[in-house]
Amino acid sequence: MSTLIQGATIVAMGGNTGTEPFQGDILIEGDSITKIGKDIPPSPGVEVIDARGKLVMPGLVNAHLHTGEALYKGRYDNLPLELWMLYSYPVLDAEPLGERLIYLRSMLVAMEALKTGTTCFTDDMYESPQQSMAQLGAAVQAYDDVGIRATVSGHVVNKNYLDTVPFAREHVPAALQDEIGKSAPPSTEAYLEFAKEAYTRFHDRSGRIRFMVAPSAPQRCTEDLLLGANELAQQWKVPFHTHIVETKVQGCTGPALYGRSLMRYMHDLGLLHPGVTIAHSIWVSDEDIELMGDAGVSIVHNVISNQKLGAGIAPVRKLLGAGVNVGLGTDGICSNDSANMFDVIKAAGLIHKVTTPEYGRWLNAGEVLNAGTLAGAKTARIEHLTGSIEVGKRADLLFIDMKTSAFTPCNDIRNHLVYCENGSSIEAVMVNGDIVVRDGKLTRVDEAALLEELRQLMPEFLSYHAKVERSNSRLFPYIDEIHKKCALMDIGVNRLGTDDAYGTRQ
Repeated sequence: MSTLIQGATIVAMGGNTGTEPFQGDILIEGDSITKIGKDIPPSPGVEVIDARGKLVMPGLVNAHLHTGEALYKGRYDNLPLELWMLYSYPVLDAEPLGERLIYLRSMLVAMEALKTGTTCFTDDMYESPQQSMAQLGAAVQAYDDVGIRATVSGHVVNKNYLDTVPFAREHVPAALQDEIGKSAPPSTEAYLEFAKEAYTRFHDRSGRIRFMVAPSAPQRCTEDLLLGANELAQQWKVPFHTHIVETKVQGCTGPALYGRSLMRYMHDLGLLHPGVTIAHSIWVSDEDIELMGDAGVSIVHNVISNQKLGAGIAPVRKLLGAGVNVGLGTDGICSNDSANMFDVIKAAGLIHKVTTPEYGRWLNAGEVLNAGTLAGAKTARIEHLTGSIEVGKRADLLFIDMKTSAFTPCNDIRNHLVYCENGSSIEAVMVNGDIVVRDGKLTRVDEAALLEELRQLMPEFLSYHAKVERSNSRLFPYIDEIHKKCALMDIGVNRLGTDDAYGTRQ
């Protein structure tokens, strides 16, 4: 099937035009863009879309999210990460969730994402107490059904929880330590075999679904698992996706457990390279940033989640200056409470303006849009497939009505996209050449029926989860002590203050 988009205002995010808007046509054949120009004549049988008065741009890329949190959306507030995780990633008494609930949970996020302009996301999918192939398959099926492009992980933790949090062995009572120790994490061998089977089953399904390896964080995984996962990622050309120094507690973790920063620890293991994508990277030193830039890693800036959890502000200008690729993500659908990437784009455009009086260092709208599209695709190692409008790339596109209040009056379109638009002007969404949203409605699934089915299952789930919360609340006072202890420690980095052009100010 061929489609010709005529008379659009195009923001390509790639090629010679970059973020500069221009008028033109786009020819799509099958799943890919085959021609971009002006006055392209329609061939017989081609579907013509009149895009006069419309903005056509690449679909947004959510480079880091956890759909597993969707069932806790709107449930928690005013908790820092380590305390919040006791409930959203329970240590004690978690039971495996059923496949249908996981399917609906994944669908909930994917439907919101598509309707608000995200055509591609990276789901760093974690299950308590550990992931099964059937659970992973349920999420993959949801993404296949709804029509989104997704990179889905086998997220893994293979160390005892108490050995992943600094000073936990000193603060947590012995009885609780013994109880936690009864849950055996997966072995390195078991995880690598799981990853190989998942890759065989799910990778490149429908031309849209990819599998990646995702060791949770260097302090949460054994050295042999980190190295084994990296070997698979390199072999398969998929991301090695992990989390590093999201919080001050994690900033204290490297020195406490390894006698060096977590980034230096990764470097010393040979685990900083262009195939590595790191979520957060807030509490990084200048030395860390130099290591990251020299290695050519990617990071995902999860600006809203980082604010809600009080984690801090990532030094994005310094990271970009060092040569680090920076994408944007929502992070979890409980630490953000939404899958809307336009919210993230606006927050990223705003927050760095308060980090320094040197306004020449503030992020501009073009940089933010790049982070939300092409740079995000690079974090998933699929920048050759998506993230920009270029010949040969997949047709992952947004059709935006420019006659809405968000674009009236119309000045700099890039500023309108970053600061004015929230997804409500989207008329259609295309993924892989197929229209998956038209006039605000999903074309491949019955959204109302799926939401109603999920609502029917929630009372039973919340009854179970309330018991899990009560069990894990026993850890709260001890992790709270660790949080307060780390808050007072000097690790030579301050990401709760502001960065000026000459370094860090308290």
